[in-house]
Amino acid sequence: MAEFPYLIAIALIQQEENRAMPLGGKSIKEPIDLKNGPGEAGEKIALELLLRVLEISDKGFIRQAAKKESLLLVEMSMEIMQDQLPSLKSKWIQTGKTDQLIKELKRICENCWYITFEKYKGIQLSRC
Repeated sequence: MAEFPYLIAIALIQQEENRAMPLGGKSIKEPIDLKNGPGEAGEKIALELLLRVLEISDKGFIRQAAKKESLLLVEMSMEIMQDQLPSLKSKWIQTGKTDQLIKELKRICENCWYITFEKYKGIQLSRC
């Protein structure tokens, strides 16, 4: 269990010919209850990140870099976020190996979800 848990939204995008990984998140008071999932807090963090991605689109064409795996929500400790997330981000931007990124996130995170949108169902979270 993370001592100081953070809920972080991660977007895997391609802008023109370059990969980018915008992040957004907040500390949370309690670890996520898997039965209920991240709920409104997770949706709010994802929405804020998507608004930032929309703003980035003013600078050039953007697209999802990893199809349905392009928007993630993870729960991790502050220590792991500070110590390991920057190197994972750098490695993914250099290589684009999404499967390796997901594998590493699953290893270091308390929880990991893919965020998708389904017509008539709305926002869907599925475990990584």
